[in-house]
Amino acid sequence: MDKVLIVDDDQESRELLCEVLESSGYATHAVANGREAREVLDRDVGYRVVIADLRMPQESGLELLQSIRRRNSPQEVILMSSFMTGPEKHAARELGAHTLLEKPFQFAELLQAVAELTTHNSISS
Repeated sequence: MDKVLIVDDDQESRELLCEVLESSGYATHAVANGREAREVLDRDVGYRVVIADLRMPQESGLELLQSIRRRNSPQEVILMSSFMTGPEKHAARELGAHTLLEKPFQFAELLQAVAELTTHNSISS
């Protein structure tokens, strides 16, 4: 079962995303910010996908993405936000974010992006 880490400062969003992903067969864990996400990833590198909100207190999704890339960690990252500026989109793409989702998004979009990443990773492993 593929593991997905959800990073969002909004508890209701975290719970809803966990529910949607778990109902599609993914194992999930959720945390409230990038710093907590890094702690989880330090303990368990088995997460295939990280879904992170762009704007969060303490450490943003973009800062988390930078940290994941600096460490050469294997996780693929999906960033989501209610509003992304041009420079934020550019930075996210430069750092290798797989997908940028504008909130509100359809769950089908999210599930498709996660499926692409887990299928790709399974084949290349």
